Amino acid sequence: MSDVPAPFDEHRTVVRSEWIDHNGHMNAGYYMVVFDDAVTPWTRFIGFTPELRAANEVTTFSAEGHITYDREVLEGAPLRVTTQLLGYDHKRIHCVHLMYHDGEGYLAATNELMTLHVSTVDRRVAPMATEILDRLASIWDAHRHLSVPDQVGRRLAVPGWSAGEEPVARAPRE
Repeated sequence: MSDVPAPFDEHRTVVRSEWIDHNGHMNAGYYMVVFDDAVTPWTRFIGFTPELRAANEVTTFSAEGHITYDREVLEGAPLRVTTQLLGYDHKRIHCVHLMYHDGEGYLAATNELMTLHVSTVDRRVAPMATEILDRLASIWDAHRHLSVPDQVGRRLAVPGWSAGEEPVARAPRE
């Protein structure tokens, strides 16, 4: 039996009152706070422990991320964040975090993320240690068969309008 949950499922939190905005739901910025907090158990699960980071003088940096806001969450809502490995190489990890309302079960938001493995000595992208790559391989074996969420790989665009073109609709002229 594998020790790899598919998806990884360890982060829980609750929507705090200070996270609520003028619309009465969790402010967009706090979705990123919740996702960022979910990174810590995920990276430790991969093997990026504080001890490994210090001994090898490495860390991870977020290189690119994309959040979707699928359904609002309100003050006091219990949240659960799962993480799915989408791909990796010797310097990068591509994953997606899915935030659920832990009481009602609906998908609230997603965060697709590309992280880089970085040397803390020269602050440049650097190859991962063999033990991390081996761990990622075992996680990939468990996650490769999961369905990729529809939110992964999306790009922002107004339908029927490409960047650099004139808008299809304009504001009315006075």
